[in-house]
Amino acid sequence: MINERLLRLDQVRLLGPEGEQLGVLTTRDALQKAREAELDLVLVAPNAEPPVCKIVDYGKHKYEQSKAKKDHKKKVQEVKGVKLRPGTDVHDIGVLVKKAKKFLEEGHKVRVTCVFRHRELAHPEVGRDKLGKIAVELEAYGKIDRDPVLNGREMVIVVNPVVGKKKDAKAENKEDGG
Repeated sequence: MINERLLRLDQVRLLGPEGEQLGVLTTRDALQKAREAELDLVLVAPNAEPPVCKIVDYGKHKYEQSKAKKDHKKKVQEVKGVKLRPGTDVHDIGVLVKKAKKFLEEGHKVRVTCVFRHRELAHPEVGRDKLGKIAVELEAYGKIDRDPVLNGREMVIVVNPVVGKKKDAKAENKEDGG
């Protein structure tokens, strides 16, 4: 693969396929060595004096660059949310707990929010009880950060996933027979 920028250069510092230094050569000689090795001549450091080129398989070089770029990305832990109300029924809470377990198994934090409306604020203990039941069911999958506290019209608990205790979904399906 011949780069236009490469053609404008008089001399380049050449690196071999294994990374060994082959010295400072003319661009024409460097291209000839790359053709003999049946590989490509890639401009690695254009701002160096003289510019640095390397004899490599260009496809493999691009793959390694993209892989290195992907590895440098920071792994972000998302905060997933589950909402309920003090009047939420037992079955619906079971569905929400199932969702929260799935999020925790994937390694995400889960924020469980109980939202109060109008007269429901007169009985915050109902919401606290519901959040307590959810916390007990999620205990095996994550650690509760703090006790539920009423903040405005909502009561919140945050559950962090247990480190190193990810379940394999395929193994779980085999156990269930589904």
